Amino acid sequence: QLQLVESGGGLVQPGGSLRLSCVVSGFTLAYYGVGWFRQAPGKEREGVSSITSGGSTNYADSVKGRFTISRDNAKNTVYLQMNSLKSEDTAVYYCAKRRNRWTIATAATLDVGSYDVWGQGTQVTVSS
Repeated sequence: QLQLVESGGGLVQPGGSLRLSCVVSGFTLAYYGVGWFRQAPGKEREGVSSITSGGSTNYADSVKGRFTISRDNAKNTVYLQMNSLKSEDTAVYYCAKRRNRWTIATAATLDVGSYDVWGQGTQVTVSS
């Protein structure tokens, strides 16, 4: 059974940091890209960052320079390091598996429709 499990969320003050983890099972992480997404109350789910099997990355403009995505295939885990957090980063954060297996032509994408298996989410709250 394909599964993704997020962890690492919590309450943090503005300017603080968190590291989210996404542990995958049921498929070979090395063959697939993974994306991080978030959804705030009353808003649509939006792409935050993604990473391909080849190591290419993509970031939403709102998080560039503050967030860093990385992967450890041996640990079946994808990370999202979040620094300089702002109140507007408050949301439920989800990781998701890319629908199609990676090829050399695959680019990192933040398109929700390119992902087919989702985790349950982890809450991130940035507040003083």
